[in-house]
Amino acid sequence: MTRRLGSSALAIAALAALVAGYIQATAPFPDPFPTTVLPGNVVLTKVLLVVATVLGFYGVYVIVFRALSTRFTKRRAHDVRNVLRLFLGGTALISVLGIITEQWVGVLLSLGVVGFAVTFALQQPLLSLLGWVYIMLKRPYAVGDRVKIEDSKGDVIEVDFLVTTLWEVNGDLVSTHQPSGRVVTVPNSVVLNAQVVNYTTLVDHVWNELSVQVAFETDLRFARQTMVDVADDYLGDAMAREIADYRERLAETAVELEVQDGPTVNVVQTESWVELRLRYLVHPRRGARTRNVLYERILDRFNEQPDRVKFPVSRNR
Repeated sequence: MTRRLGSSALAIAALAALVAGYIQATAPFPDPFPTTVLPGNVVLTKVLLVVATVLGFYGVYVIVFRALSTRFTKRRAHDVRNVLRLFLGGTALISVLGIITEQWVGVLLSLGVVGFAVTFALQQPLLSLLGWVYIMLKRPYAVGDRVKIEDSKGDVIEVDFLVTTLWEVNGDLVSTHQPSGRVVTVPNSVVLNAQVVNYTTLVDHVWNELSVQVAFETDLRFARQTMVDVADDYLGDAMAREIADYRERLAETAVELEVQDGPTVNVVQTESWVELRLRYLVHPRRGARTRNVLYERILDRFNEQPDRVKFPVSRNR
């Protein structure tokens, strides 16, 4: 959509309105349908006014959206587009019906009665529309966020009036946090009565864990420090900046939580081995890549010290 397209639509709308006004004022054409209920001049006038109304609202939509989209991010521009479509589309519909029937009050009353009846016939679509209003106001997620809605997980690529479209992550085809290539459509009504998990609302990064199983004979202090050093070398200052941002955002909430300055390792004892869990901050879309790099580097460092790091050999592992 360009401003030139919007200006052209407004120009054609203005021309159609002028022609309709001229016909209505002078009636220069003979009535081609003298036996019909409406004279031909009246029909032609209404058609021109309907065309002028539709093109006029479309031109206003294009120009206003182009003007506002340059001032907002892609996420906000997506919301502005939907709001303009709903408001201008509804207003255009009422205007067209008023032009055809010439009963503006009757049109509004009829829409109220029809809307009351449609409420019972189209409960799910109306709930989805209400869910869209809730999404716009409460912002549980927006375009570009990675979310989990019920059993569906993915990146939000579209929030329409009735449905939310996700670029699927995980799913039945892949086991890592990578796109599967499929698109999942979720009704907006789901957000009204289901759990929504947003991975990018508070901060752009999330905490991940990487587990390594070692034998009881392992020097745990050395193994833990090695894992921390590897993670710190790879993630570096980027993780420090994200932790600072994490703390700042967390301070704005009522949650009191201690956040470590860097990667940490927790020890979990099992029956046959000791499990070392490395905890670090990472962007949700780079989780699998970061995990693979860290795992390879940690194993390389462990294998360099076979006397200090032992791995379990039980068949139950």
